Amino acid sequence: MMKDLIQRFPAQLKEAVDIASKAKLSPLTIPVNKVIICGLGGSGIGGTIAKEILFDEASLPIEVLKSYSLPSYLDQHTLVICSSYSGNTEETLECYHSAQKHKAKIVCITSGGKILELANKDGNDYIQVPGGMPPRSCLGYSLTQLFHVLSHYKIAPQKSVEIAETAEMLEKDQEAIMNEAHHIVKKIHNKLPVIYSSEIHEGVAIRLRQQLNENSKILCWHHVVPEMNHNELVGWSQAYSDVAVILFKDASENPRNKLRLDFCRKVFEKYAAELVEINSVGRNAIEKTLYWIHLGDWVSMFLAEKRNVDAMDIKVIDSLKQELASK
Repeated sequence: MMKDLIQRFPAQLKEAVDIASKAKLSPLTIPVNKVIICGLGGSGIGGTIAKEILFDEASLPIEVLKSYSLPSYLDQHTLVICSSYSGNTEETLECYHSAQKHKAKIVCITSGGKILELANKDGNDYIQVPGGMPPRSCLGYSLTQLFHVLSHYKIAPQKSVEIAETAEMLEKDQEAIMNEAHHIVKKIHNKLPVIYSSEIHEGVAIRLRQQLNENSKILCWHHVVPEMNHNELVGWSQAYSDVAVILFKDASENPRNKLRLDFCRKVFEKYAAELVEINSVGRNAIEKTLYWIHLGDWVSMFLAEKRNVDAMDIKVIDSLKQELASK
């Protein structure tokens, strides 16, 4: 089933654009001067990615929070976007209650659950997306709605056209993307993946880490340049026979970060068992990011098959939720 969900990611993006075009959001009655996006896991990564893509375009500061609480500066001039695919994420529900208490402007992105019930009861805006799937397989829905909400309130430019065009590109290049994913899996199988990118692409690195965790059932970690050059780089002082480095590179990187990544590449070639360099593909940030995400999702799926594990299984997370619910 996960394989089918990954394969229809381009179709999901098209559907998400259609959902956004029909969404009904109320006007602002009080001006907002900041944005907080609340969400975790598959629902939260969209906020991280949206913030990065809009770094040079958003007119207001955007904060992405993945916790139970909101900061002290929360007030009625805050736009709070609660993204919970299931609608029952307990951390996001806590944030919703806090935003409601402080009379913030609230918009929810969800398939249903308690978040939808609360939004209806309290008269808050929401965009409902199709339900019944693992949250990590629905990034296309949530990310597209985030862009729509921010463009609706004139905080950032509209991205629907770029998303629709990217969906077409991914459909056309699906076979080539899958072939590249198979090639990457051959290099990282039976290795500990260590994922690196520049700071403007950390969302992509996090997404791949999360997918390898959940779909492939392995541990891995990520870090970003330039920060890792001030600490983690020192750890690369010996050979690691069980480590495979995955390096995301973009031709439009900050020139200084390009130099840093080129230096790091030489270090990784010397000390890592494998080095996989993934260059960006696309004409703009949306295309590059969604291409990397789709490729990474396929990598996690094919690695799951190689390891003979069920990509859908998240029993340990379900057990944690049951434990928390009993307290």
